[in-house]
Amino acid sequence: MPNVLDRLARVFGKKKVEAEAQPAPVAIQPRPDPNATVPLPELPNTPPADTLKSVPASLAPKRLVIGIAQHVGRVRTHNEDVLLAFSGELAGLEAMPHFGLFVVADGMGGHALGERASGIAARTMARITLQGVLPSLLADPHGDSDRPSLTEVMESAMNAANHAVFSGVPEGGGTTLTCALIMGEQMVISHVGDSRAYIITPDSFEQLTRDHSLVQRLQELGQLSPAEAAIHPQRNVLYRAVGQGEGLEVDIDSRRLTPGAVLLLCSDGLWGLVPDDRIQALIRQSPHPQAACEALVAAANAAGGPDNITAVMIQLPL
Repeated sequence: MPNVLDRLARVFGKKKVEAEAQPAPVAIQPRPDPNATVPLPELPNTPPADTLKSVPASLAPKRLVIGIAQHVGRVRTHNEDVLLAFSGELAGLEAMPHFGLFVVADGMGGHALGERASGIAARTMARITLQGVLPSLLADPHGDSDRPSLTEVMESAMNAANHAVFSGVPEGGGTTLTCALIMGEQMVISHVGDSRAYIITPDSFEQLTRDHSLVQRLQELGQLSPAEAAIHPQRNVLYRAVGQGEGLEVDIDSRRLTPGAVLLLCSDGLWGLVPDDRIQALIRQSPHPQAACEALVAAANAAGGPDNITAVMIQLPL
C-alpha cells in the first residue's frame, strides 16, 4: 500500500527516490526505571497512524500533521531534552494561515543544570514568539494591524531565551535551541547548537541547520574528514550554545515551503546514532509522521541509545 511520500511523488509528477532496503527497527522494551522517558502519545489533532494510508492525496488533510517522540535512551537515567509543539487553526469564512511553533532543546552541564537550561529556553522561546505573532495572526484581516517581521520575532525570542538561561542557571549550564515557526507557506528556522532541522520532499533530503560544534568547524577548515569527525573525542563540544554569555549569535533561515513537505527537528541523540540515509529511509517508509518519529527513536535505541533522543516531525498540507 503506498505511503505518504509515494503519493506526494505522484502529485509532484516526479519519480520517487527509492530508499535502500533496511532492516526493521528493533523494538525497544519499556525499561523498569521510573525515571525513563517513554515515547510521547500522539497529539490530539493528529489522525490515527493508518489514516493516511488509504486516503487519496487529493483528500489528504489540509492542515499541519504532527508527530512527536522522545526517549531517555538506554544509558542515561534522566532526560535533558525538551520538545515543544504548538499549532493553531481557525477555519471558516476568514481562515487563519496554517500556524505552528516547534522547538527542540538539548541541555548540557549535568543533570540539574541541563534539564533546567533546556526547559527555561524552550518556554521562553515559545512565550516571546507567541506574544509577537499571535496578536496580528488573530487580528481582523480587514484591519490595519501591523504584521511583524517573523525573522525579527524569532531572533528576539532566541536572545530572550539566552538571557533567561544565562541569568537563571548556574555557570556551566546551557542548551542547544532549534526552532521552526510556520505561518502559511513561510517558515523561519532559528538555531543555536547542534540539534538539527531537516526538510524532506519527494526527491530531496536537506539539512537546514549547521552544527555549532568543534568538529564541524574543523571540517569546514579542512582539518578533519567527516569520518574522523564522527569518532573524534571532542565531537560533542559546542562553541556556541544558549546561556553561555551575552551577545548570542543566532542562525536564522527563512524560506517558502513546498506543499506536502516534511520538516524534522531532532536532538543529536538521534542524528548522532542514525545516519542521514537511514533517517531518510525510515521517514519515507512510514505512513504518518507519528509512526516515523517512533521508528526513528527505536532506531537510535537499537544503535545503543547512549543519549536522550527527541524527534518532532511536521507534514505540511498539500
